[in-house]
Amino acid sequence: MLGLAFVLLSIKFIAFFITHSNAIFTDALESIINFVTGGFALYSVYLAAKPKDQDHPYGHGKIEFLSSGFEGTLILLAGVAIIIKSIYNLLYPHPIESLDWGILLTAVTGGANYLAGRYLVRTGTHQHSLTIIANGKHLLTDAYTSVGLIIGLVAIYFFEYVWLDAVVAIIFGSIITYTGYGLVRNSISGVMDEADHELITRIISVLNQRRRQNWIDLHNMRVIKYGRQLHIDCHLTLPWYFNLVESHAEVEALQEIITEELGDVVELFVHLDPCLPPDSCKLCTKADCHVRENAFIGRVEWTLENVIENEKHVLI
Repeated sequence: MLGLAFVLLSIKFIAFFITHSNAIFTDALESIINFVTGGFALYSVYLAAKPKDQDHPYGHGKIEFLSSGFEGTLILLAGVAIIIKSIYNLLYPHPIESLDWGILLTAVTGGANYLAGRYLVRTGTHQHSLTIIANGKHLLTDAYTSVGLIIGLVAIYFFEYVWLDAVVAIIFGSIITYTGYGLVRNSISGVMDEADHELITRIISVLNQRRRQNWIDLHNMRVIKYGRQLHIDCHLTLPWYFNLVESHAEVEALQEIITEELGDVVELFVHLDPCLPPDSCKLCTKADCHVRENAFIGRVEWTLENVIENEKHVLI
């Protein structure tokens, strides 16, 4: 991908030198960011894939958040610089030349970025890599802005509105700035271990569907991301009379279900709680319980709201 980024960067600057278009310069400047961050991202993916060691017991995955934040910061600064330069050119316009070549070269680079971006997002999603996804989304954004850029260049070519060149650049500079802000925001969320409610809801949905009778309650669930690695903590309530072997089998079943859904990137830590008769009996679906002290009233559906809370569920 670095080779492709360099080729596209070169093509865009050729288009700029041919046309002297501020809008095309905007596109070319962003490609510099693609190339620089691509190299940093490549190293980050390599480092994140290294196994755990004594100094990094949770692995090296956090580097992906730093990589994404670095990329987002550069994109954000580039967007601001583009807006400032474009405002200057709007006040002091300069002539534009050979727009037909500029349109053609922009279309070629935009198509290449779209294909590369789709590939990276698909690969990053499959591997749970924030860095690869961030790079893919960046390339897709670049491709989408190229479409708008081409429309603007075509309008300039046919109607000779030179001022439109600066306006188009300001619009794209704003889009680039917003994209950079989004990457920085996601990076900070990862470093700060912000809860991913969408991911937790997905896990809870699967566990509800494949819930076992012995799982009386599930609560205090937390998911922490270390790059592509996921560390899941939760409390699981089992019948109080289960021995260690039986309890371990239930934890293994829980691990298997989550791993089937999310892949082998999951590390699960389960705190086991004993049920507390007679209150636990009201929501316990275990049909062959020989120490039941209360009749079964109803099953509590696990939801995002009640599973992340650090307290057992009860029926009044």
